[in-house]
Amino acid sequence: MAGSVNKVILVGNVGADPEVRRTQDGRAIATINLATSETWRDRNSGERKEKTEWHKVVVFNESLAKIVEDYVKKGAKLYIEGQLQTRKWQDSNGNDRYSTEVVLQGFNATLTMLDGKRDGTGYRPGGDGAGDYGLDGDQAAGRSSSSQSGTSSFRGDLDDDIPF
Repeated sequence: MAGSVNKVILVGNVGADPEVRRTQDGRAIATINLATSETWRDRNSGERKEKTEWHKVVVFNESLAKIVEDYVKKGAKLYIEGQLQTRKWQDSNGNDRYSTEVVLQGFNATLTMLDGKRDGTGYRPGGDGAGDYGLDGDQAAGRSSSSQSGTSSFRGDLDDDIPF
């Protein structure tokens, strides 16, 4: 084997408001509890079952920690790319304990907010909650915001023929 890869991709919901601590030199470190769920139908009973896994995500990347501090709240849906890291620590009785966390640090870290809430609680890159990079809400949803017949919608611009 030529090398190895340590990469975790999660899409889930934040279970509680993130905890943000500061180092002695003032850098932010954010901790997020992220829930991922899997649903299926039981073959025998036909009832719907669900299994939820909880993941501890620690953000050392300063710019991402600032976004977490300012915009991420309980219930937010996040896309996260990071690395698995296990740390060893001792409990109050002196027993060795281990914690495995998803760590976001350096250039390989990604955190994307997937829900564009309009109630003022979510991060909104375009400023209106749609995560649309400057388009208004109607344009981001593929609807024309103009009543003029000559105006095309954002989605309509993407219907061009692609030559490859």
